[in-house]
Amino acid sequence: MKVSDLASMDQFICMQNEYEDREITAGYTSDLLSDVMGNAEEGSVLITIQAHKNTVAVSSLAGIAAIIICNNRPLPEDMLAASADEGIAVFQTSENQFNTSALIAQHLGGCSAV
Repeated sequence: MKVSDLASMDQFICMQNEYEDREITAGYTSDLLSDVMGNAEEGSVLITIQAHKNTVAVSSLAGIAAIIICNNRPLPEDMLAASADEGIAVFQTSENQFNTSALIAQHLGGCSAV
Protein backbone atom coordinates (compact mmCIF):
# COMPACT_ATOMS: atom_id res chain seq x y z
CA MET A 1 0.00 0.00 0.00
CA LYS A 2 1.26 3.46 -0.87
CA VAL A 3 0.32 6.80 0.68
CA SER A 4 -1.66 7.68 -2.46
CA ASP A 5 -3.82 4.58 -1.87
CA LEU A 6 -5.13 6.21 1.31
CA ALA A 7 -6.31 9.19 -0.75
CA SER A 8 -8.45 6.89 -2.88
CA MET A 9 -10.23 5.38 0.12
CA ASP A 10 -13.69 6.78 0.88
CA GLN A 11 -13.04 6.96 4.64
CA PHE A 12 -10.19 9.47 4.34
CA ILE A 13 -9.96 13.07 3.21
CA CYS A 14 -6.51 14.21 2.16
CA MET A 15 -5.95 17.50 3.98
CA GLN A 16 -2.33 18.03 2.91
CA ASN A 17 -1.31 16.52 -0.40
CA GLU A 18 2.30 17.70 -0.78
CA TYR A 19 3.87 14.40 0.17
CA GLU A 20 6.28 11.73 -0.92
CA ASP A 21 4.25 8.76 -2.19
CA ARG A 22 6.05 6.25 0.01
CA GLU A 23 5.25 2.62 0.62
CA ILE A 24 3.31 2.10 3.86
CA THR A 25 4.68 -0.97 5.59
CA ALA A 26 2.87 -0.82 8.94
CA GLY A 27 0.35 1.06 11.00
CA TYR A 28 0.82 2.55 14.45
CA THR A 29 -1.98 3.84 16.69
CA SER A 30 -1.13 6.08 19.61
CA ASP A 31 -1.89 9.48 21.11
CA LEU A 32 1.28 9.56 23.20
CA LEU A 33 3.93 11.14 21.01
CA SER A 34 6.86 9.80 23.04
CA ASP A 35 5.43 6.32 22.44
CA VAL A 36 5.27 7.00 18.69
CA MET A 37 8.85 8.26 18.69
CA GLY A 38 10.11 5.18 20.48
CA ASN A 39 8.03 2.44 18.89
CA ALA A 40 6.55 3.31 15.49
CA GLU A 41 8.22 1.59 12.56
CA GLU A 42 9.68 3.66 9.76
CA GLY A 43 7.20 3.66 6.88
CA SER A 44 4.18 3.47 9.19
CA VAL A 45 0.94 5.34 8.94
CA LEU A 46 0.21 7.04 12.28
CA ILE A 47 -3.40 6.80 13.47
CA THR A 48 -4.11 9.37 16.18
CA ILE A 49 -6.30 12.20 17.47
CA GLN A 50 -3.29 14.44 18.13
CA ALA A 51 -3.88 17.23 15.62
CA HIS A 52 -1.01 19.67 16.06
CA LYS A 53 2.39 20.41 14.58
CA ASN A 54 4.27 18.41 17.24
CA THR A 55 2.64 15.31 15.74
CA VAL A 56 4.34 16.19 12.46
CA ALA A 57 7.71 16.76 14.14
CA VAL A 58 7.56 13.36 15.87
CA SER A 59 6.36 11.71 12.66
CA SER A 60 9.31 13.14 10.78
CA LEU A 61 11.76 11.87 13.40
CA ALA A 62 10.17 8.41 13.35
CA GLY A 63 10.03 8.16 9.55
CA ILE A 64 6.22 8.06 9.46
CA ALA A 65 4.87 8.05 5.89
CA ALA A 66 1.40 9.50 6.62
CA ILE A 67 -0.79 10.68 9.48
CA ILE A 68 -4.50 9.93 9.86
CA ILE A 69 -6.36 12.17 12.29
CA CYS A 70 -9.51 10.47 13.60
CA ASN A 71 -12.89 11.65 14.92
CA ASN A 72 -13.00 14.63 12.52
CA ARG A 73 -10.65 16.60 14.74
CA PRO A 74 -9.97 20.03 13.27
CA LEU A 75 -6.52 20.45 11.75
CA PRO A 76 -4.67 23.69 12.47
CA GLU A 77 -2.97 25.47 9.59
CA ASP A 78 0.46 25.30 11.25
CA MET A 79 0.18 21.50 11.35
CA LEU A 80 -0.66 21.34 7.65
CA ALA A 81 2.17 23.75 6.80
CA ALA A 82 4.65 21.69 8.83
CA SER A 83 3.52 18.47 7.16
CA ALA A 84 3.94 20.04 3.71
CA ASP A 85 7.47 21.10 4.67
CA GLU A 86 8.25 17.54 5.80
CA GLY A 87 6.49 15.84 2.85
CA ILE A 88 4.15 13.89 5.14
CA ALA A 89 0.55 13.39 4.01
CA VAL A 90 -2.21 14.22 6.47
CA PHE A 91 -5.64 12.63 6.25
CA GLN A 92 -8.79 13.24 8.26
CA THR A 93 -11.54 10.73 8.99
CA SER A 94 -14.80 10.67 10.91
CA GLU A 95 -13.97 7.12 12.04
CA ASN A 96 -12.54 6.38 15.48
CA GLN A 97 -9.05 5.00 16.00
CA PHE A 98 -10.18 1.40 16.47
CA ASN A 99 -12.07 1.23 13.17
CA THR A 100 -9.33 3.11 11.33
CA SER A 101 -6.65 0.78 12.70
CA ALA A 102 -8.66 -2.27 11.67
CA LEU A 103 -9.16 -0.89 8.16
CA ILE A 104 -5.45 -0.15 7.74
CA ALA A 105 -4.53 -3.60 9.07
CA GLN A 106 -6.90 -5.18 6.57
CA HIS A 107 -5.29 -3.28 3.68
CA LEU A 108 -1.81 -4.21 4.86
CA GLY A 109 -2.63 -7.89 4.84
CA GLY A 110 -4.15 -8.46 8.25
CA CYS A 111 -2.84 -8.68 11.76
CA SER A 112 -0.32 -11.12 13.11
CA ALA A 113 -0.54 -12.58 16.59
CA VAL A 114 1.82 -10.98 19.06
